[in-house]
Amino acid sequence: MSKETERQRWQRNFADLLQELRVAQTGVQILFAFLLTLPFSAGFTRTTGFQKDVYVVALLSAAAATAMIISPVAFHRALFRQGRKPELVRFAHRMASGGLAFMLVSMVSAVLLITDFILNRGVAFVLSAATGLWFLTFWVILPFARRNWGEDDLDDEDDDPPSGQGD
Repeated sequence: MSKETERQRWQRNFADLLQELRVAQTGVQILFAFLLTLPFSAGFTRTTGFQKDVYVVALLSAAAATAMIISPVAFHRALFRQGRKPELVRFAHRMASGGLAFMLVSMVSAVLLITDFILNRGVAFVLSAATGLWFLTFWVILPFARRNWGEDDLDDEDDDPPSGQGD
């Protein structure tokens, strides 16, 4: 088994990150589309001022998440074939992390909006807090708690070899 070069590693890291972003992008776009249509539904006129404020937070955080999660593609277009893959991977990582943070805010806000509309506010806060904790558990706590598993292994050593595509 041959060792991958530094360039191949950066290429693989970018390809892996793009695959991850495809999953997140789909989720945030569906949520964003739902939020964009919500004010045009018949029941939206019955929302309280608090619910409208929560809606705006959910909508704007979904927009921010969408922008950040899609931005690595635009950045890649701007840097195409300039040999700046390390910079691109670092940028894409930061944008993906920020996008997931905004996605978390949007998801929890959407849960708060809907639960506050159909249940009493106290229950809505409890369910929204539980939702936020659930997301944080799987998106932050577990990944960081398990971050050092297999420290002796090389980064994704058993992955398939890179395809050799250029940047």
